[in-house]
Formats: sequence, C-alpha cells, structure tokens
Amino acid sequence: MPTAIQILKDIFGYSAFRDQQGDIIQSVIDGNDNLVIMPTGGGKSLCYQIPALVREGLTIVVSPLIALMNDQVAALKQLDIAAEALHSNNDEETKRRIQKDIDENNLKMLYISPEGLLSGRFLEYLQSKNVSLFAIDEAHCVSVWGNDFRPEYVKLSRLKEVFPEVPLVALTATADHATQSDIIDQLNLQEPQQFLSSFERTNIKTVVSSGQKRIQQISNFLLSHQEEAGIVYCLSRKSTEKVAEDLRAQGYKARAYHARISAEERAEVQHEFQADEIQIVCATIAFGMGIDKPNIRWVIHYNMPKNIESYYQEIGRGGRDGKPAESLLFHSWGDYVNLQRFIDEGDATEQFKTVQRAKLERMWEFATASSCRTNLVLNYFGEYRNTECDHCDNCLNPPELFDGTKYVQMALSAVIRSGESANLNLLIDVLRGSNRIEVRDSGLDGIKTFGVGREIPFLDWKHYVTQMINQGLISIDFTDRSKLKSTPLSMPVLKGESTIMLSKFIPNDKKPKIKVPKLSMDTDGADRDLLSKLKSWRLGLARSQGVPAYVIMTNKALEQIATALPQDNRELLAIDGIGRVKLMKYGDAVLEIVKQHTRK
Repeated sequence: MPTAIQILKDIFGYSAFRDQQGDIIQSVIDGNDNLVIMPTGGGKSLCYQIPALVREGLTIVVSPLIALMNDQVAALKQLDIAAEALHSNNDEETKRRIQKDIDENNLKMLYISPEGLLSGRFLEYLQSKNVSLFAIDEAHCVSVWGNDFRPEYVKLSRLKEVFPEVPLVALTATADHATQSDIIDQLNLQEPQQFLSSFERTNIKTVVSSGQKRIQQISNFLLSHQEEAGIVYCLSRKSTEKVAEDLRAQGYKARAYHARISAEERAEVQHEFQADEIQIVCATIAFGMGIDKPNIRWVIHYNMPKNIESYYQEIGRGGRDGKPAESLLFHSWGDYVNLQRFIDEGDATEQFKTVQRAKLERMWEFATASSCRTNLVLNYFGEYRNTECDHCDNCLNPPELFDGTKYVQMALSAVIRSGESANLNLLIDVLRGSNRIEVRDSGLDGIKTFGVGREIPFLDWKHYVTQMINQGLISIDFTDRSKLKSTPLSMPVLKGESTIMLSKFIPNDKKPKIKVPKLSMDTDGADRDLLSKLKSWRLGLARSQGVPAYVIMTNKALEQIATALPQDNRELLAIDGIGRVKLMKYGDAVLEIVKQHTRK
C-alpha cells in the first residue's frame, strides 16, 4: 500500500502535512479512535480521506448535508478516487449502481447521512462488507452541548456496538470542552486520541459594529470588496430577500437563499455562487455547511448569531485558501431578544434551553467586548491565552484601558471563596453586598469578599467580569448551571504576579465609531492577464463537467501558476494542489495556456 505522504503528494498534490494532520492521519491508519477539533478550512477531510486510501476496505463518511456530500465526492472523483454519496436525491438506478460497487469492492469511500446509515437494514448489510473506517463529520451534532444538536446523530452510538473493531474518527470545527467530552461519550469512542488545533484564524479580520443603518454600513464595507465573493447571513427569510434586493439595486450580483425557496432554486443559487456567476449570497444559516468555496473574501452577519460556535464556523467560510478575509458582525439588543424568544418558544428540553441561553449570553458578551475578541473565542474553547491578536477591531483600535488588577483580584477571590458555586449575576451581587434572598440562602453573605466592591455599579461590574471571562481569567462551566470557575491564568493574578488591564465601561450610544484598515490582498506577483485566462479555462471545464470551478483547480493553484509560469510537468507538479492525477488530466492544457501567454 502507498504511504500517507505518497498519497498526499501524488494524489492531492501537496508536499507536506499542515499542523497536526500527519499525526492524526497516522493515528487513524493505526486503527485508533480519534476526536479531531480543527477549524473550518484546516484540512479535516484529508484526516480521513488519506487513511481511507491507505487502509484496505470501505470507509463510511457520515455527513449531515447532501450538498456537502456531493461537493466532496465531486472533488474526489476529479482525483480518480472511487467515492459515492448515497442520499434521498439518488434515483433507483444510482442506488443500485452504488450497491453493486460496494458488493464488488470497487468503492473506497461512501458518504451518507446518519439517517441513511441507520435506516432499514443498512448496518446489517455493511456487516458482511469490509468496512475499514467510520468518519463522523460535523460531530458536534451528536452533543446537546453543541451548537447544532441533531437527535439522529445520537443513534450513531450503535456503530461501536455493531462494529467494535472498526476505528472511528469524529471531526468538527467547533466544540468547547463540554461538547468534546460529550462527543466521546455519545459515540462510545474507545480510548480516543484527541487532537485540538488552534482555533485562531489569523487571516480573518473580525470587526463588530452596532446594528444601526446596516444597509448603509454594508454599502460602505463593499466599497473595498467590489469584485470579491461574500456571504451575508440573516436571521429571517424576509431579511435575506430585502438585503439581496437592496444590493442588486446598487449593482451587485446578489441572490437570496433560504429554506422557503424550492430545492431547484437553492441548487441554482449554490451553483452560481460556486461558479463565480454571482458575487453575493444573502442567506439564512441553511446556507454554508455544504460550501467548500475557497475564495470567499468576506462574511457579514446582518444579525447576531445564537452562539459563538455558529459565528466562528460561519466566518470560517471566508479565507479558506489562507488569504486575507474579513468578517463584519452587526448586533443589537433586538437581535438578543429575538434569539432569546426563539429559545424560550422552542420545543426542546429545559436542559437544552438552559445551555442555549448561556451560549447566547456569551455571544452577546463577544459582541459587546472591549478586549481582544480572538482571545475571547480561544478562551471559550479552552485554549487559554491573554495576548493581543492584532486582527480584531479591539486590537487594531484599542479602547481606553486602566489597571484593573484590584477588581480582578476581588472577583477571583469571591469565585474561589464561594466554592466556585456562583453564576455571573450572583457573583456580582456578592461583590456589591446585595441582600437578595439567593445570596443569604447560599451563605455567601458570610464570605470575606462579600461587599468589597459595593461602590461599583452593577453594569460596570458586569462589564469587568465579562472581560475577565474573555481574557481567560475566569471560565463559565455550562455543564454546571453556568457557574464561574477559576482557570490556569487565575492564580498568578491573585498572587500579584501579573497586572491585568481592563477597559472602562462606556454605554453603546457613547462609544466612538471604529475605523479599521483593510488587510492587504497580496497576489504574490501573479500575472493578472494570465490568471484571468486560467480562470476562464477553468470555468469552461467546470461548466462542461457540472462541478464547482475550485474542484478543477483552486484559486491558490492558479495564482501560483500565474506567478511561477511553469514550463514543464516537473515545474507544474511543484504547484500546491496539483498531483499526478490532475497533471495527467489538465497538465497539457495549463502548460499550453502559459506557453501561449508568455510567447506574446
């Protein structure tokens, strides 16, 4: 069998693994269960696709969306890898052909939904086949603590009962500590290897703005993104249509996408966006999980998302090619109230609602934060850090700070002396010496720090403690009724070994307007005319084959070609994303385009 690194080079066209990819792939090949937390665009799919090609037998990939399955399969088929997607949109002939390929051991990867995998007698059918690996994509869907819990995912625990010897790899882009633990429990992973990549997306600039005059702000934002593809996420169907209409009136190629339009129209919008025929999609959250478009340069949230996981997953759809991207988040108290109402009026369990309320509160804290927003996200996911990121608005335009060490010590002392039993509001009541019944009944009016911060108003304290949480000095335990806990960063502050800067509390209506410089879009010296020719060639091929353009060749690959001007196969193989399969398929055509262009 070929080695993992050979497959990476020859088939996928990359010279080296990224980050922890190599270790993850080896662990999967060795037959371990694995939990992989890796940001969107970090290369999760290779972590099971390469082992699928190394290990003998069939790999089953569980995926929640048909569009996501189809895109992955289309990309694999471009590399001459035997892959198929089995879902409700297949006709009977396609289903029979896929079953025949499985029966004759002609298939390496089968993409299927959890419902499809667990329905009927499909699992029983697979027991007679040589299944080598199960890969559970979007694994956060299995957990009630996750941002997109789906009951059908819970039933995947049966896999370990039916296939106890087959390794299972669970992958997701967003999972806090509670969700990670729950994924392991729910899927019954056996002594899993756990891989947690950094959640920081250094190529994405994050900006947050008040939700006043949103269309006007979007118009101003797009002045520096004239020809660049982007997504506007909206909370309602009506908003997607209104924003798309307003942007079309300004001359942009924009379309709306939501669950109420027909399946045919949704497929049409998705195809046009992937083929660069439209620039902007204004969508509800129904859009995006199935999109692997690498050249999305910006993501706007017209309304505040319901939790940090959703927000971070959605902005990760920008800049998947590693080049600079920008995210703009609008927020208002009205967004918060609407999202709170959706939770309250839902038919979920009270436990699930409690978790979602706590996550919404953290999203609101992110939107109103005055410290590094990246640190807030990293600390939320358990990656504790307290240094500036230099790619969020609060780092690029810092608010006025003061030495808040004394306030931090007061709060940390109260957290610890309370036995880590207080939530945010109760902690503030203790600090302010409140006579509320809850304070007295819990006996917290008798601890040493009771009332030490009585001169500080409640909203100011909330602003300060929120910053402490954002900076990783205090954590919220969602699994224990949102109680505040100390972290590894707490003790140095309590001992007086470090100084903590906090921002002053300023009401939203008195905050200055933020101006953030645009990140440079360096094209690395690419020949723009040649790049345009290469893109036209790629678009024609994509249309003739009925696949997204980036499946033929990524923008990054085309830009490298337009920069390096390769003259032969050896030089073309040095381009990222071009392996021997794509060289055989497209090498002659690409070299001829380069030759004709440089001859002029």
